[in-house]
Amino acid sequence: MTDAIPNRLLDAIDSPADLKGRSRAELKQIADEVRNEVIDVVSVTGGHLGSGLGVVELTVAIHAVFDTPKDKLVWDVGHQCYPHKILTGRRDRMRTLRQGEELSGFTEAVRRIRPLSACPRLHLNLRRPRLRQGARPPA
Repeated sequence: MTDAIPNRLLDAIDSPADLKGRSRAELKQIADEVRNEVIDVVSVTGGHLGSGLGVVELTVAIHAVFDTPKDKLVWDVGHQCYPHKILTGRRDRMRTLRQGEELSGFTEAVRRIRPLSACPRLHLNLRRPRLRQGARPPA
């Protein structure tokens, strides 16, 4: 395993509270550093990269504005939570993803606040049938 790449602002972030009061320029830099951290982690552990990279700015903004963990978050897929885990005190364990009993690459079902049926859009997304290889979607 490689050591974490030192980052000037990200090194000072241990919880979402550390994002409060930051300037837009600082939040942009933190987002850039989180993106680099996700890329570095996935290059070491393997896993899904795109969905985590797609929500970096969103994750930084949510944590800078909302009062998490008091305000609850629901991620569409577990791989979107990589930036969230980095910003919520688990950055030092990110390189243990996919290593058995270490940090999970997925969100934990026991943390679910309400059943999926109470989240209609998420529920519909999960119920969409998978297509067989070579099959064409309905028109």
